[in-house]
Amino acid sequence: METGVPGGEDGSTLSRPPPSPEEIRNQLARILASPQFPGSVGRSAIFLSYVVKEFLAGRAQRIKGYTVGIEVFGRAEGNTQDDPVVRIEAGRLRRSLEHYYLTDGQRDPIRIDIPKGGYVPTFTWACSAAEPVTGANSAAKMPDATPFSTRPAKVRFLILATICCGVFLAGWLALRPASSPRPSATAAADVSPSPRVPTLTIASFADLGEGTQAKPYAVGLTEELLTTLPRFKELRVLGREASQNLPNVPNLAQARRELGAQYLLAGGVRIVSDKAHVTARLLDTTTGTILWSQIYDDDLQSRSLLAIQTDVANRVSTAVAQPYGIISQADSAALTPNDLDAYACTLRFYGYRAAPSIESHTQVRECLETAVARFPSYSTAFAMLSMTYLDESRFWFNHAASTDTKPALERALLAARRAVLLDPENTRAQQSLMGALFLSRQVADALRVGEQAMTINPNDTELMGEYGSFLGQSGNWERGAEVLRIVLSLNPGGGGYYRGDLGLSEYMQGNYADAADEIRQADLQKFPLFHGVAAIIFAENGNAEDAAREAAKFSEMGAAFLANLDFELAQRIDRPEDRARIRKSLIKAGVRIPDAVAEK
Repeated sequence: METGVPGGEDGSTLSRPPPSPEEIRNQLARILASPQFPGSVGRSAIFLSYVVKEFLAGRAQRIKGYTVGIEVFGRAEGNTQDDPVVRIEAGRLRRSLEHYYLTDGQRDPIRIDIPKGGYVPTFTWACSAAEPVTGANSAAKMPDATPFSTRPAKVRFLILATICCGVFLAGWLALRPASSPRPSATAAADVSPSPRVPTLTIASFADLGEGTQAKPYAVGLTEELLTTLPRFKELRVLGREASQNLPNVPNLAQARRELGAQYLLAGGVRIVSDKAHVTARLLDTTTGTILWSQIYDDDLQSRSLLAIQTDVANRVSTAVAQPYGIISQADSAALTPNDLDAYACTLRFYGYRAAPSIESHTQVRECLETAVARFPSYSTAFAMLSMTYLDESRFWFNHAASTDTKPALERALLAARRAVLLDPENTRAQQSLMGALFLSRQVADALRVGEQAMTINPNDTELMGEYGSFLGQSGNWERGAEVLRIVLSLNPGGGGYYRGDLGLSEYMQGNYADAADEIRQADLQKFPLFHGVAAIIFAENGNAEDAAREAAKFSEMGAAFLANLDFELAQRIDRPEDRARIRKSLIKAGVRIPDAVAEK
């Protein structure tokens, strides 16, 4: 393998030997050591290490899905050649490598890639592999007037490699605005490396005595929390070193002053006979206020300590860190009307999601567009921006007001893919891609993305809620309803939007009384489609007066939806028989539907 560079006037090429095994091993070590390689721990790191080492050992022909499945992911011998776990993890690894080379790896001399269609790695010299001019006075030297064609081959290679890098950089800069929102003049002048997000530290859970099992359980629970909490990307969680430096009875001033932590999670463990007793509390390190506390009791006769430990960690993480959770509520309460920094935009986004309206959509979209202009590597903001663009398409929010020439759905897909590229492990990014794919009628791909995202962070109820909604709309109404009930039990604070979805799922299963109960609790008066769903539910449940009222509101607020009814239903509801049922119920409720509306 050689890397050719155009040479002299005779059209010859200057060749450079391929990277040596030692140089490749050094590059692999660079990648695995970088925090910007999203797979620096876990499957992606193991996968990459395996294929590189097999290649260097001369066994490239063995790098196939079958052997990777067995030797990397522990699949049983005799598994199928098209094991989906290998394909899924290969895609994740490719995205992780792309992210690395956009960040820490920009100046690395060697690129390692896994081309699509296989798993055998390639190793190429990057532009930055050209050796720099050295010497104390090199910056002050005048340009050499020696003709290019008569210069030594090595010098010609350096010059051309430098030109290559310059052309690549210029092209990248020229193309970059086309794939991301255009920054405003003020935003462009105020670009910061990363946005402000709340910081949480975890004090080692205390061993409250009265049993030999309490101490290892307390250590294990702390470790479990250090694993589950960082999966929420709207939060910065300090690592194990910070946790170990805090006493079991935490010093709030130390956490705030030395670690910069705004919030501190602490607790204790007591095991008596066959009972496990765990306490947990979240504190504001500035005021000392206990924002949340909870007690978890469990029976060791019915469940193991490990199972209890995992369950408690998941429940604590969900309560504290999820959207609409304790930290989000505390930060939202402290917002001022003029607070428009990037993190404040994400809080406003969740407020908008809980009660969608045209007015709040405008404010959130503009805020997020400014946020991604200031912080072009902020995956969460790109994901949220994607979802607000998606709402232009599916809810007709400010559809005509947009000055962008690209269709809203196309902008949503672009922003979602950018979010996933920036951070493949960000569940909000995966959620945005799931939504954009689903509304693009790529239903199977959308649900596959949702399933993958659920494995990344099964405690993220915002993701889980939308996944449950799309499950139902794909035709699996019963399973979708089950997921939505779990979401509402874990996260009642974000209940409006998902109660409406659960109401629709109950309607589709013929449970009209339950559907009516759910839609009354949703109460999304500024959301046009809420009135359409309420109208069909009340019509089938026999609430004629309620159905007529909601039908009139939907006819007024959802005129754009009704004008393209069959197309709009097809974009959301996968099965034709489900769409026909909704149409029939709308007519029963008193909604006037245009006679000729063709499905596109």
